[in-house]
Amino acid sequence: MTVPLEHPFVVAVKPLVDAMGGELLAPAAAEPDDVVLTWEGEELLAVRLPQLSESLDHILAALERRYGRPLAELDRRTKQSVVQGLEARGAFSVRHGVETVASALGVSRFTVYNYINYANEQRARSLDGDTTTG
Repeated sequence: MTVPLEHPFVVAVKPLVDAMGGELLAPAAAEPDDVVLTWEGEELLAVRLPQLSESLDHILAALERRYGRPLAELDRRTKQSVVQGLEARGAFSVRHGVETVASALGVSRFTVYNYINYANEQRARSLDGDTTTG
């Protein structure tokens, strides 16, 4: 059995699977770590999730598509925003995450850590109700 790509459920979940960097499979091809999805009592498809390190590469590629250019060409404020979003998604818990992001942004690891600290300070200020910038 192959994955029925025209099925409404498959059409609905495919953008999510693509955004995560996952792969659609027939249920019979599923391995123990894959997620088998059932529709109306029938195993319809399986999803193979990427390894965490692959996910970070996928996220960075998606960000480049969103901005329409390499991340290294973004201005400082946009790079800070990118780092803030990646921090919120747990990108820096991945081994070599900071180095990978620094390379993609064309900055040093030290700069990425500064951006993370800046984002954390901004978040703390917003929680305290302080709207001034530092």
